[in-house]
Amino acid sequence: MRADQIPLSRGVFERMKALGLDPAAVLQRAGLPHALLTQVRATLTTAQFFALWQAIEATSDDPAFGLRLGDGTRIEVYDVVSLAALHSATLGEALHRLARYKRLTCPEDINIELSRDEAAVSMRWMLADGHTPPLLVDAIFASNLALAERGSGRGIRLRRLELTRRPPATDVLSAHFRCELRFNAAQDRLIYDRADLELPFVTHDKDHLAMLMPTLDTALHELSATTSLSDRVWNVLARSMAQVAAALHISPRTLQRRLGQAGTSYQQLLDQVRHHLARHLLDATDLDTGEIAFLLGFEELNSFNRAFRQWEGKTPSRRRTTAMG
Repeated sequence: MRADQIPLSRGVFERMKALGLDPAAVLQRAGLPHALLTQVRATLTTAQFFALWQAIEATSDDPAFGLRLGDGTRIEVYDVVSLAALHSATLGEALHRLARYKRLTCPEDINIELSRDEAAVSMRWMLADGHTPPLLVDAIFASNLALAERGSGRGIRLRRLELTRRPPATDVLSAHFRCELRFNAAQDRLIYDRADLELPFVTHDKDHLAMLMPTLDTALHELSATTSLSDRVWNVLARSMAQVAAALHISPRTLQRRLGQAGTSYQQLLDQVRHHLARHLLDATDLDTGEIAFLLGFEELNSFNRAFRQWEGKTPSRRRTTAMG
């Protein structure tokens, strides 16, 4: 699995100041060193990165602050993966490049699910121990839409936005994304119309891509070669909890044997992922425990309750009550 390092662009601090927020105060609140303001190539762990975004939310009184930060990518693109996406021929190609190469720049996994009429974009922080800060989710989705509109040279009408959080008191999300909003969702997802994947990019630059792609492909090959089978299975489980062997292009029997050689099992990894997602859904949504059990693949609520007691020594309902005070 990729090292827990997230590059921190100095452009983030510049956009903070432009939007009326003091970066030094944010860093202090997040418990991060002031020296980050002047470091040329600063990096944060996932925990530090989440703390930074939690501090932004606590320091700013603007519920649209994450949206405004993410929308700033209409002006600049800061990493090579986003640049490769912007130079793609179509929106679909751009999204798939983001999904394929994003983990080269930070431990973030982007997934694209295609149905007949929709293309859903979701993300997961692979080394996170906790929930993704809502303002960070807003910024990522705003940045994704900004890149799509900058590349296509036109406004894009989203299908909808699905968010794991409870409904907010303000309507800033509706005003920004101009689409249907669904809260208490199983995961955070930005839904495009599938037909929009064919939109040509006015920023397409095949010569620039020809220089970028060999470097990205070599780096991705090197990363894959050093990622353990257990980590690969975890990543697939966290996205879909199904078709693991098919996704990894090996037979179920081979998968079972090789996981055993690695000192784990499919069931152990499945339990870890279910536990992680169960905690998130209990803490961040209003879904009842029966709905959460269904989303996690349990056949009945009693099975989910028994599993959760083994994980935490309490029922899912008790955990939620305790967390809410």
